[in-house]
Amino acid sequence: MERIGLVGLGRMGQAIGGRLLAAGHSLVVYNRTAARAAPLLAAGAQRVATPAQVVEHADVVLTILTDDAAVEQVYRGRDGLLSVAATGRLFIEMSTIRTATIRALLAPVLAAGARLVDMPVSGTVAPARQGQLLGLAGGDAADVARALAVVQHCCRRVVHLGPLGAGTTMKLVLNMPMAVFWAALAEALAIGAGHGLQRAAMLEVFLDSPVALPALRAKVPLMLGAAEDVAFDVTGVRKDLLAMTATAQAVAVATPTAAAALAHFAAATAAGYGARDVALIVDYVDEMTRLSRGDSA
Repeated sequence: MERIGLVGLGRMGQAIGGRLLAAGHSLVVYNRTAARAAPLLAAGAQRVATPAQVVEHADVVLTILTDDAAVEQVYRGRDGLLSVAATGRLFIEMSTIRTATIRALLAPVLAAGARLVDMPVSGTVAPARQGQLLGLAGGDAADVARALAVVQHCCRRVVHLGPLGAGTTMKLVLNMPMAVFWAALAEALAIGAGHGLQRAAMLEVFLDSPVALPALRAKVPLMLGAAEDVAFDVTGVRKDLLAMTATAQAVAVATPTAAAALAHFAAATAAGYGARDVALIVDYVDEMTRLSRGDSA
């Protein structure tokens, strides 16, 4: 059984790390904020002080990080993954980033003697904890097969979509309609509210129609005032939309719909909604609408 390293202990990293430990893998972890390692350390993981030390203690290294800048820093920064000899190592990049970013890592990874696959996942924390993520893989077939032996513990299925970068591109393609849906839903509910419809009634109709994403059902209680358990935050959607539009521009695809959704998520982040769950973009649009009308409540 290969030794596993994990860099990035946000919500998804914690869930994936827990699955790996439960499957019996030895796990060495790194996170810039060391305190986040505590739950995995309690479950048997080992923490190291730098990404470079992860490479020294692991055969396969998974990285699941916030954004492109974090990925670049972890791989190529001081004491990064590529600052030490990495012969025979396999890096599995699971972050949602720009296609150009993952492709730019290939040459330096190969120069360090290692291999690289991209495998972002579709799904949030609950599916991760249950091993029900959908893996979207790019890379050489042999490398993807090696990665599968590790990620099978957190994925119900892995789709190999092509060479390096294909998995990342598919994740951006998959998430774009989702981001647009939440922005459009927020606008739609604000229209209805402005004409006297109740949010609960509108959402009940959405759920009884073919219009709603399957993910909506789980989010309705949150939008009706239930305690917030953040699965995917507003800032994360903003970051993904930036990656989507940049990756689209690289192949001359216009994305006015995604750009409009980005405007909502960027403004919501600036207004203090960044750490809120994606579904609460509806609250942000409702608040801004009421303010624009001069409503007191």
